[in-house]
Amino acid sequence: MQKEYSIYYYNISLQNSSAPILTYSYHASLSIGTVVIVPVKSTIKYATVIAKVEKPEFETSEIVDVTDSCFSDFQMNTAKFIASYYFSSISEALALFVPFGNALGVCQHTEKNKLDTQIGGEANIPYEFLPALTTSQQKALSEIETKQLSLLFGVTGAGKTEIFIHLIAQALLENKSVIMLMPEIALTPQMLHRLEKYFGSSVALWHSRLTKKQKETTLNRIQNGEIKIIAGARSALFMPLSNIGLIIVDEEHDDSYKSMMRPRYNARDMTIYMGDKLSAKVLLASATPSISSFHKYPVVRLKTPFVKTNKQYKFISGNSIDRESISMLQQTIESKNQAIVFLPTRGNFKFLYCNSCGATHKCPFCSVGMALHRDNRHLRCHYCGYSEAITESCKECGHSPLSSERIGTKEAIELISESLPNANIAQFDKDSITTPTKLHNALKSLESKATDILVGTQMLSKGHDYPDITLAVIMGLDYMIGMADFRAKERAISMLFQIAGRSGRTKDATVLVQTNYTDIFSSYITDYELFLKDEVEFRNMANYPPFCSMARIVISNVKYDKAEQTMNQAITKLKLFNDIEIIGHGKAPIERIANRYRYHIILRSKTKKSLLTALHSVKNKDIEIDMDSLDFS
Repeated sequence: MQKEYSIYYYNISLQNSSAPILTYSYHASLSIGTVVIVPVKSTIKYATVIAKVEKPEFETSEIVDVTDSCFSDFQMNTAKFIASYYFSSISEALALFVPFGNALGVCQHTEKNKLDTQIGGEANIPYEFLPALTTSQQKALSEIETKQLSLLFGVTGAGKTEIFIHLIAQALLENKSVIMLMPEIALTPQMLHRLEKYFGSSVALWHSRLTKKQKETTLNRIQNGEIKIIAGARSALFMPLSNIGLIIVDEEHDDSYKSMMRPRYNARDMTIYMGDKLSAKVLLASATPSISSFHKYPVVRLKTPFVKTNKQYKFISGNSIDRESISMLQQTIESKNQAIVFLPTRGNFKFLYCNSCGATHKCPFCSVGMALHRDNRHLRCHYCGYSEAITESCKECGHSPLSSERIGTKEAIELISESLPNANIAQFDKDSITTPTKLHNALKSLESKATDILVGTQMLSKGHDYPDITLAVIMGLDYMIGMADFRAKERAISMLFQIAGRSGRTKDATVLVQTNYTDIFSSYITDYELFLKDEVEFRNMANYPPFCSMARIVISNVKYDKAEQTMNQAITKLKLFNDIEIIGHGKAPIERIANRYRYHIILRSKTKKSLLTALHSVKNKDIEIDMDSLDFS
């Protein structure tokens, strides 16, 4: 006699797909979050069970197989929040996470604390004696220990890492696991070395540039309970660690924590959300904290550097490598020390433009100037990837030659090399540092003093700590402060502090700043907190975050009139909401990308709930919504 089975019905979300929610049947009860295999037309695909539903009125296909992987209830609930708040599909939100394996029991019907006991037993932490703390460090640590969420605001070189290590050790002794976020993988090699010194093989790195084999090895070690600490870029936040007790966000001010692709989440903000749901301690840290964090969260100050040195600031006008810069670089090398040169533009010249008619040489598919890459003798669009041979004459009027605007890293190196031919100069930006190996080699060369001068972009600001950098040359701040963005001043002054902080760690140093706005920068150069307080007052009066919530809607279409029509339709709907302010709309600053015409709408509201309700009312396929936007281009 054939056994009869009950039939259950489930809504599923296809992995890595923009397809809508689909309904399938199965002959057994499945937990929400279970990863399954389903037939889709003539193929089979992985999917995630997101809801159990009643029998639908239409015919359903059956789930082919059930895997041994499952997203936990916490992961599912967090993914649903991300999809709703950051305007993505549930599939896109779930793609951020790595599911658990059944070895951890999350797919079974288990008691609440099952996960907490999987690591098992008493903590056995293989680390050396913890670093000694100064009086100010110990005071800061004691204050952090009393708070579930805090912001460690410490001057550069104050020894924030030593405090991190003590907090991590305490979490491990309580049998908790730890996530430590850094804004870019450029920081991870040095931090990994420091963590491994104390915590040995219980530490693992996680970031997008790991190989498939490296990722598989790390995931297996997490599942086996060997890994208690995950350090890495923003994606490390979503690793399947059990019993998370501490999340640290280093350099919390950094814009790299905000994703520029769906889901457009901010890892710093998600840390605070997840820490609250997990009852985990959250520590944000920075020498130049964001206005938002400084205003909203309890601040723990660390005002004294670990090693006290004198730092002299010198302000000069100009926007290129001049005689004074060369002279100071030469003196630094002759004294057997090292220097860094910062520019906000990577590669070579940002634009080619015509001195006769003023036209910029633009990408034919995007309304932006094309960047000049001299090594490969081509122009490249950094938005759509289109490239072409370098042109010598203007497309508009035929004038030749074209000029270049704003110096880039490559030309800076050429100019320095002409005057200092014996100097060992290295390039440090996303054009030159394209793999973890290149990053390791560049930092190793600096550490061993094989590099005299490191020329780079914002990667230079990412918390690297080397003792013999006694000169920082900082260019391009006027470009940053002049951008049409309410955060422009914050970005420029923060960058000055961060780059200056890479010098003078153990020796006296000089910071040479090229700017025509000396008064603005010199007013705050010894006191970033004064800038924060002044800026909070300005934001409050002007009604900018953190005193309101902002979002940006971008409409794009291959037909400009269709894009404009969609924008106008959205504006009509948005005007029905009384507590929403439309503070700008029209053509986007970059009017065309990848042959699609772009319009945008910028909104703000006193409450997030009101803003989210209004945004959900206009969502459609031609509209991209960026909640808490940091980019208005």
